[in-house]
Amino acid sequence: MDFASSNGGAAPRSTTSAKIVVAGTFVGAVSEINPLRTEAVMTSASAGIDDLTHTGDKTTTTVAMDFGRITLDQDLILYLFGTPGQDRFWFMWDDLVRGAIGAVVLVDTRRLADCFPAVDYFENSGLPFVIALNGFDGHQPYTPEEVREALQIGPDAPIITTDARHRADAKSALITLVEHALMARLR
Repeated sequence: MDFASSNGGAAPRSTTSAKIVVAGTFVGAVSEINPLRTEAVMTSASAGIDDLTHTGDKTTTTVAMDFGRITLDQDLILYLFGTPGQDRFWFMWDDLVRGAIGAVVLVDTRRLADCFPAVDYFENSGLPFVIALNGFDGHQPYTPEEVREALQIGPDAPIITTDARHRADAKSALITLVEHALMARLR
């Protein structure tokens, strides 16, 4: 049986893949494959190097990248690259973003200043990005417009609310980014 007769005579559709960078952690929540994680146990050796004041009971940290994949449509596959957040790993970002169509900056509004370097990086690189305000159990202490003003982000960058632990929310953030990146290419 040939392919054309098995799909009602329609021409076969080609699959498009796109690279997305995620500054923050939600690759594991949305990936349809077991994500590759480069986690290492945090030790006292990072004291004075990494800011651990807001880590709570966190015992590991990303030391290279996270990698995952999600199929948004039968002909659109996204490859997700999660960046390490510590300053000492910034040298990797140029390589991680090469070939990406856009980025998601996951923002914990309890620690808003932590996202300034990522926002600056993506603004300076010209890579389209969205801000995803990570609320826990629907709790958002600030509105998107309050965050836009605090971050001094122009009206073109979408700001959405999400709960990065939930697959549907993370997927919605990715869809928003893909739409934003497509519109940026048309301008």
